[in-house]
Amino acid sequence: MSKVAFLIADQFEDSEMQVPYDEVKQAGHQADIIGLEKGSEVKGKQGKAQYTIEKSISEVNVQDYDAVVIPGGSSPENLRLDSHILDFVKEADKSGKPIASICHGPQILASAGLLKGRTITSYPPLQDDMVNAGASFKDEEVIVDRNFITSRTPKDEPAFVRELLKVL
Repeated sequence: MSKVAFLIADQFEDSEMQVPYDEVKQAGHQADIIGLEKGSEVKGKQGKAQYTIEKSISEVNVQDYDAVVIPGGSSPENLRLDSHILDFVKEADKSGKPIASICHGPQILASAGLLKGRTITSYPPLQDDMVNAGASFKDEEVIVDRNFITSRTPKDEPAFVRELLKVL
């Protein structure tokens, strides 16, 4: 079974964390909740979910994981300036590991400089930011481009999870 890194911070979009996390675990894979500070509590922006950060990004090695999931909401804004987060996703991409990001999640990919020449989707109002970061943007429920899986909003979660589970 696969080992999946979920990168979150406070104010994540509740269902964009809950649904993939629960589905990954239900399928028999290991899911680690990784954030900036081990032991800290992070809450969803809808107030429906909260998690404890199990591992700090500074203490994990990307080689120990088979895939990365980046839920949306305001969480990516809280993570995208951290060099450890950016290095983690850069190394995952360099190794060809699947990186699944939904809604605002691709902001981390943009900050890591990974979107040039890639086709993605995201929360539609971010389209200009994604294009300016070098991506080709499509307004579709899920886009798979090599090792990237991207989706727009909570309504796209079924397609997002389907594609994620396919690669695990």
